[in-house]
Amino acid sequence: MAKNTESHQEETRVFKPSKEIAREAEVKSFAEYKKLHAKSLKNPEKFWAREASNLVWSKKWKKVLNWKLPYAEWFVGGQLNASENCLDRHLDGPRRNKAAIIWEGEPGDKMTLTYQQLHREVCVFANILKRNGVKKGDRVLIYMPLIPEAVIAMLGCARIGAVHTVVFGGFSSDSIKDRLADSGAKIVVTADAGYRRGQIVTIKQNVDHALAGSTEVKRVIVAKRTDIEVNIQEDRDVWWHQEAQYVSADCPAVPVDSEHPLFILYTSGSTGKPKGILHTTGGYMVGTAATSRYIFDFKENDIYWCTADVGWITGHSYLVYGPLANGTTCMLYEGAPNWPEPDRFWKIIAEQRVTILYTAPTAIRAFMKWGDDWPKKHDLSSLRLLGSVGEPINPEAWMWYHKMIGAGRCPIMDTWWQTETGAILISPLPGATPLKPGTATLPFFGVDAAIVDDKGKELPHGESGKLVIRKPWPSMLRTIYGDKARYIKTYWSEVKGCYFTGDGARRDKDGYFWIVGRIDDVLNVAGHRLGTAEVESAIVGHDSAAEAAVVGRPDEIKGQGVVAFVVLKEGHAASKELAEKIRSHVAKAIGPIAKPDEIRFAEALPKTRSGKIMRRLLKQIAAGVQITGDTTTLEDLSVLTRLSKNGE
Repeated sequence: MAKNTESHQEETRVFKPSKEIAREAEVKSFAEYKKLHAKSLKNPEKFWAREASNLVWSKKWKKVLNWKLPYAEWFVGGQLNASENCLDRHLDGPRRNKAAIIWEGEPGDKMTLTYQQLHREVCVFANILKRNGVKKGDRVLIYMPLIPEAVIAMLGCARIGAVHTVVFGGFSSDSIKDRLADSGAKIVVTADAGYRRGQIVTIKQNVDHALAGSTEVKRVIVAKRTDIEVNIQEDRDVWWHQEAQYVSADCPAVPVDSEHPLFILYTSGSTGKPKGILHTTGGYMVGTAATSRYIFDFKENDIYWCTADVGWITGHSYLVYGPLANGTTCMLYEGAPNWPEPDRFWKIIAEQRVTILYTAPTAIRAFMKWGDDWPKKHDLSSLRLLGSVGEPINPEAWMWYHKMIGAGRCPIMDTWWQTETGAILISPLPGATPLKPGTATLPFFGVDAAIVDDKGKELPHGESGKLVIRKPWPSMLRTIYGDKARYIKTYWSEVKGCYFTGDGARRDKDGYFWIVGRIDDVLNVAGHRLGTAEVESAIVGHDSAAEAAVVGRPDEIKGQGVVAFVVLKEGHAASKELAEKIRSHVAKAIGPIAKPDEIRFAEALPKTRSGKIMRRLLKQIAAGVQITGDTTTLEDLSVLTRLSKNGE
């Protein structure tokens, strides 16, 4: 039996919600949260039924939940439409003229769409889909830059009951080809190109490469973003703006069964074959709408900015479906955070008076590296709430975010969830939860999260183990598309009767959840199992370090040695002395066992375009072996070359 991952991180700083925030919040005290959470666990179906009643249903459900492990059906017999819940429901009152989307392109072009205007564009596009042969249940692949048309395409699919599968616009043609083959999509929606770091990035060209020699795709609908010339293949490719001339703006939303598929979203699997995570309409909409409302505590005048791309689950749940279902104004930005200067985000916040910022620890650490002078140039006083998503945020980055961006007054919603969970499962609530830097704190209502050993026995507070969810929740994945066996093996075979998240975690004395990292990102050093996230967090706790990635390499004596790749903040230079100081800092923060055997300074770390560090590649570099495996999702291939040379 595997020994549980050890965790040594302690955090004594606590930030209580301000009276002003608590007064206006959905949940106004910690006592109220605890009481509501206990009630929601006692009777989850009652809680979720109440949340479901906040949506518009064409036909009410007959039963809240059918649960035959590992398959859930929520709001059985109910019918609704996701597009109607994001748009039509807001058109009878003052929200019809409220901004739904404020968009800024990287070159500086801007567009605002009110709820009424967005509704019209979605209806037009839904009719374009119908004109091009798309029917309820058909799969539509969307491959676009972050432009309003990407959101319009998603909502247009939902409006007629088509199933969208969005592929991140930074992925390669091979990624498109794999997802087309797996999903059976016959229609692709794309754009001619997009902008990234001042360059025009061709998008349509990748679609052409993916479709070379393939006859399965019958139609490619192309949005015009730039003036570049692109190949338009006769009888297959059509321009979006030209098709719009042939259809009306009248397209009633089609009611679909609560369990009708809304989308398939592919997430990388350990085997290299992407997993098509299937989410259905009713439960997903209930989960995203409820979590959005409680956690981001939307007010009518909020301008909310989730910086994720629609190609990721965060973009689906908290850029599109959750906020729009709540009638919120959503900010969209197409380009890089450091173009043309490293203050682009702060400039947008100041100009648009953004009130809520939801971004990733990777981005926060990059901002730290670029220095405090950039945010200091801008008035960020409009911000009232901050969020973090994508991975555990280390306490040092949390504190910088809190002080430098939030001026010490904005609560940080550190959220834990996954593509598979569909919605946030562990998070603070802004008016209720005392915050500690580095922890996602406590489970959301109706979520029964636990930390267990290999046999499924719940562990006492302070001990690390496997993070599992013991009760079904509405926004959970229904299966892996076309692969039920893999669905059962991946998520339901590790711990009997529980959904296994793949993450290691522990609970502190207050019951707060600390995510240690992926179970497969564990170092086995002289019989001690250490989570990489914790060692990385300790490194970034040193004044000089902006970012770190820790991997193991084979060691004859200890089993594994610890190699740390460290990116320094501006103004700090790599040296043997500094490496030694960082090693000592880790020993002091965690213990001598976690002290890195080697520190390798790097200009940058190999990351996907979503900001995830590709540790698999770093392990190969640390071990001194040839780099193998897929590198198509890497943002910058030259990073690998430089890192490999550094090790020579």
